[in-house]
Amino acid sequence: MEYTQKNLANIQTSFSKDLKDLSHEQLKEKYLGKKGLVTEALKEIVNVSAKEKPMYGKEVNTLKAFVEEKLSEKVQQDREYTSKPKIDPTAPFDINEKPHLYNQMLSLKGSKHPLTKEMEKILRIFSSMGFDILESRQIDDDYHMFQSLNFPKGHPARDMYDTFRTEDGLVLPAHTSTMQNRALKKFGPPPIAVVLPGRCFRNEATDAGHEHTFHQIEGIYVDKNVSLSNMIATIKTFLERYLETDLKVKIQPAYFPFTEPDCEFVIGCPFCNMTGCSTCGHSGWIEIMGCGMIHPNVLKEAAIDSQMYSGFAWGFGVDRLAMIKLGIEDIRHLRESNLNFLQQF
Repeated sequence: MEYTQKNLANIQTSFSKDLKDLSHEQLKEKYLGKKGLVTEALKEIVNVSAKEKPMYGKEVNTLKAFVEEKLSEKVQQDREYTSKPKIDPTAPFDINEKPHLYNQMLSLKGSKHPLTKEMEKILRIFSSMGFDILESRQIDDDYHMFQSLNFPKGHPARDMYDTFRTEDGLVLPAHTSTMQNRALKKFGPPPIAVVLPGRCFRNEATDAGHEHTFHQIEGIYVDKNVSLSNMIATIKTFLERYLETDLKVKIQPAYFPFTEPDCEFVIGCPFCNMTGCSTCGHSGWIEIMGCGMIHPNVLKEAAIDSQMYSGFAWGFGVDRLAMIKLGIEDIRHLRESNLNFLQQF
């Protein structure tokens, strides 16, 4: 009898410890299941002498009642816990002070960010036009950021890009043109048609039209007898499909070391029919992107015969194009994680 009483005491001690760590289902299985510790202790009564059986039966049933009571309490505690509003330590104070707002937030379904949606639309358009897609890197080296694009070391045009650099000399891309050399080698020999989407970073002050982090899409097309007129037609076709309207377009001089000639692509404002509005700065025109014919040095660096082949390239900020399409007045809204703003899209 001494061993049996000690055994029941051990079961109760073990249960009290497990009560903190195991779930209701795990506890029930371990102690009251077909092979549970309490169940086995109940079966043990057949081996107890007739004299000790009443005392053993009383103690083992007391143990069973104790276990069942604690399990019932645990079920109730779990219900109360799950019904209580949760506190989100990352949320504004008013959310935690008004639990119904938090519960309302939990009931909301997630959705794609407007930038993601617009990026997908843009890439579908280029894909339908026959362009391959190669995603840009989010960290790169000096060669692909500058040297492969006709920016020799010490070239003053490097100062145009306020680039972030790591201590070991790597670069956070300031444009997705960092992928040009790789794309020309990967998809060559010509004809080559590829767009290069990715995230870019620039060390500059932010305002309604500029951010230190933004998305860009670079495009390149290389083949025999490619001209500026091919470039204008390609970009115009894309913009009209994306903005869903006919456009008047023009190009004007610019400067980029990796193109020659260098251009800015400008469209007639689709919001005011070129009469002048806040979107176009009351000029009737909106500068959309930089572009131009790929510089022969860039083609040579990618082992492409610049005497036989020519090509054009362009690059535009997805954020700014999405702002025009969606009527967003401040680029900073796109990264503020403001649900009231994001739910509009």
